Amino acid sequence: MKAAIFEQFQQPLSIQNVPDPVAAPDGVVVQVKANGICRSDWHGWMGHDSDVHLPHVPGHELAGVISEVGKDVRRWKPGDRITVPFAVGCGVCSQCLSGNQQVCDNYFQPGFTAWGSFAQYVAIRYADVNLVRLPDPMDFVESASLGCRFITAFRAVGAQGRVAPGEWVVVHGCGGLGLAAIMIAHALGANVIGVDIRDETLAFAKSIGATHTLNTRQIENLTDAIFELTGGGAHVSLDTLGSIETCRNSILSLRKRGRHVQVGLMVADYKDAPVPMNAIIAKELEIVGSHGMQTHAYEPMLRMILARLLNPRMLIRKTVTLEESIGELQAMGEYQGTGVTVIDRFE
Repeated sequence: MKAAIFEQFQQPLSIQNVPDPVAAPDGVVVQVKANGICRSDWHGWMGHDSDVHLPHVPGHELAGVISEVGKDVRRWKPGDRITVPFAVGCGVCSQCLSGNQQVCDNYFQPGFTAWGSFAQYVAIRYADVNLVRLPDPMDFVESASLGCRFITAFRAVGAQGRVAPGEWVVVHGCGGLGLAAIMIAHALGANVIGVDIRDETLAFAKSIGATHTLNTRQIENLTDAIFELTGGGAHVSLDTLGSIETCRNSILSLRKRGRHVQVGLMVADYKDAPVPMNAIIAKELEIVGSHGMQTHAYEPMLRMILARLLNPRMLIRKTVTLEESIGELQAMGEYQGTGVTVIDRFE
């Protein structure tokens, strides 16, 4: 099969012919029909993730067709159309048994703990407890865009942020993850403020549900501007980028007893970021992380998509070939793109 591989961190990837994967007894092999290009893939390529070992094939936002099943798999067969959450639970540890497969003690992550889906085929472990059957109306490109960004945003806004109609929600960082969070919060009836540094991105945020937008390069004091717009601060604020500045701004933009959700990865130089603990104590703020979403939580999201209360296809700005994905991945650190880019041609 063809796959995009890097043999050194921060060095160019190449397209290589490599052996096809083989299904584990509890796993499947998926013929990849579409795969999102995510900033998490960029972190892996940069060497920020200890799970990545060289040489490596990135990719974890996939949709496709099962081509092979392991001998112990009972729920799936070749030909089934599926997607998969990026955090794949083992199904038997204490976290999985409590319904929290997204923080499994023995997790499997395509593109991190094993070779991923920047390839024509990918092997997935723990198939019976992790695969998601695709509804017939959803094509592979739209399904791949759910990837890690849309499902992560859905859980971050709904389950972790507990966003309610009429609340003020601020999203710091309007990349693919942030835009998904804006769309979802708007669909849940919230008033949403999008924060970013690019007018083009903020204009797109408004088109998918942001009530207001703020460009941090054009205002003197971000928290003052948020407090004025919201009449006292956000009920819920999400850092969907992952930096010292956006994390701090998110916390400081909250009203009393507000809820901060850290969704953007805090890695490399940001992994031990300081937080304004004095404000957290004085305002009784709630600080919570959010990491992916379990397969059993997909159904409400899929129902909203099929009803077009949510439209992840609107976030897809470009589709590319496997060859073109190399440049797209390497450029992700420059924050130049808007929305989601998906690989849909693998020949």
